[in-house]
Amino acid sequence: MDFELSEDQRAIKEAARRFADKEISPVARENDVSERFPSEIVKKMGPLGYLAGPVPAEYGGPGMDYIAYAILTEEVGRACSSVRTVLSVHISLVQLTILQWGSEDLKREFLPKMASGQWLGCFGLTEPDAGSDVASLKTRAVKDGDHWVLNGAKMWISNGGIADVALIVAQADPEQKHRGMAAFMVPTRTKGFSTRDIHGKLGLKSSNTAELILEDVRVPARNMLGKVGDGFKVAMSALDNGRYSVAAGCVGICQGSLEAAVSYAGERRQFGKPIAGFQLVQQLLADNEVDACAARLLVWAAGHKKNRGEKSTIETSIAKYYASEAAIRCANRAVQVHGGYGYSNEYPVERYLRDARVATLYEGTSQIQQLIIGHHLTGIRAFV
Repeated sequence: MDFELSEDQRAIKEAARRFADKEISPVARENDVSERFPSEIVKKMGPLGYLAGPVPAEYGGPGMDYIAYAILTEEVGRACSSVRTVLSVHISLVQLTILQWGSEDLKREFLPKMASGQWLGCFGLTEPDAGSDVASLKTRAVKDGDHWVLNGAKMWISNGGIADVALIVAQADPEQKHRGMAAFMVPTRTKGFSTRDIHGKLGLKSSNTAELILEDVRVPARNMLGKVGDGFKVAMSALDNGRYSVAAGCVGICQGSLEAAVSYAGERRQFGKPIAGFQLVQQLLADNEVDACAARLLVWAAGHKKNRGEKSTIETSIAKYYASEAAIRCANRAVQVHGGYGYSNEYPVERYLRDARVATLYEGTSQIQQLIIGHHLTGIRAFV
């Protein structure tokens, strides 16, 4: 693995940082306070290729390598995790899953419109009574001629209330449990498909989160990803993709927290000198630098395997586990450096802390990542 960025990767990093600093950061606080979805920003990201990442050019994407995609996601996450959430769900959970599991017709139908930003996607897996226990899904899919009829509900779905298309995982053969599941691409304008926005979140306030309600939603059989019985594998592969971009976004929180803390420590004066000169403040800054660097390298290690076309489940799980926990630590230290000001939204660090907290929950909790890693080490599935 070469730790030096290529010319293309450096160009993506510089362009993404400029975009984040110009378009995202200046409105992040206002959007957070008003819980306003950043639709204007999302529209600007489409023509730049930022809504497609690794999607190949033949399907309308820029065909970024996975290190470049991580860099893009980090820079967006450094500015605003709500915008990063839109990107991660739309690309990693939906488009990359279509790319892996969809027929050629489905790829041609959905990917170009999603890559351009004409359509936004969401991923419907979690339910009111089914989170980590994916096999207990209650959403049902029943075959009816050349269609499938879906009934059920999905909960905590990012982009759910504004998406044009949803990737829905349902149970087609309940007796087979996880071996009976199926996944479908469902246009959200389909009759019987409705949503209810969720408010009152701790963080990610300008991202859209919703409940999805499916009442006799008819989906053409050709919209299935893979075949009946593949749904569980489709969901797990999507989560693998999603964990990678969440980890990269958490590196952005680590980096943003570090930069904010360094800047404030250089400006804030106590006892006649900048607090950056105090040893214990430097310790907080040093710990943030170590966490940011370590998290970034773990993400790049996973990306290196992805670039080689190798299975990266364990590397991605490690990166997601470490980076999400590190993001909380970094944001918390940055609040400490800011003192009382860190507790207000005058500075971005309190938003970093609130936004970081959910990263240890979605795309598999930190405890689920520990189980995945533990199983890899021992070959024994833990008792749950």
